[in-house]
Parts: sequence; C-alpha cells; structure tokens
Amino acid sequence: MSHFDNTSNLPIYKKAKLIYQLVESLLASLPEDDDFIQDTKHFMREDAMMLSAKIAGAEGGDLYSIRMQNAAIIREHAMHLYTQVGSLRMHKNYKELEYIKLVREELDVFRTLFIEWVESFDTTNHIWDEWGLFNPPGAIPPTENEWDIDSDFDINDFFEDDEE
Repeated sequence: MSHFDNTSNLPIYKKAKLIYQLVESLLASLPEDDDFIQDTKHFMREDAMMLSAKIAGAEGGDLYSIRMQNAAIIREHAMHLYTQVGSLRMHKNYKELEYIKLVREELDVFRTLFIEWVESFDTTNHIWDEWGLFNPPGAIPPTENEWDIDSDFDINDFFEDDEE
C-alpha cells in the first residue's frame, strides 16, 4: 500500500475531506450579493482545504516535531472554520441554518479524531526543537556535544579539485 493510500485511509483524513465537501456545499448556498459573506467565503474555503493538506504533510513528515507543527496549523484552521461557519447564524441574509449545524457537528467529530491522531504520534522519533514548542513530553535537550553536528564538517569536501 502506498504512502498516499495509508494517509487517505485514515479516519481523520476522510473526515477532513468530508468537511471540505460540506463547506463547498455551504458556500454554494451563500448569497452572492453580500460583500461580507463573499469575503468570509474565501476564508472558509481556505480553512477547509488546509485540514486534509496538513494531515498529509504530518503523515509525510513522520518526525514528531513536524507532525506537531502540522497539528497546530490544523487546529488553528479548524477553530477558524468553526467560528466562521457559526458567524453565519448572525447574518440576516443567510437562512440555510442546517448547513451550519451539520458542519459544526462534523468539526466536533473531527476534533475527537484529531485528539486520537495526535496521541498516536511516535514521541521517540524526533529531533530537538530549538524553539521548545514541539518537543515530546519528557524529552531531554541534546548535550553540547550533540548540538555540535558541524564539528566534522568541511566545506571543501563538496568541491573536487579539477586541476589534478
């Protein structure tokens, strides 16, 4: 099975794709003559698209820090989407309230899948995040010698002497 097949079979990835389809349906139901709604429409589409893209990025990266960076971005876009969709309830020009409820319910399910997915990340497969934000719980920073990965580095190793 290919890496893409593995990713596309994940429940969280499938849910992200479903949410994107629901958001596209919701966007099709929005009135065209309202500038605020048209601006919000672009943000909702972008947020919905980022969910599956960042899941694929996290799965492709495999390192804990890369996966957590993608997870943080996913969380941000999902939260924005939840708020933006909900804001349509307050808008007098939008009457299709069942779309709002449906998208928000699916985002709640997505959140549960997200928590399970993040808990599955391999905390032993990591490199130290110098910023300290995406290190696994209990990780110990490298020693000074471990930080010095360039001690044996010689730039001249990359250039051949063509004159010999």
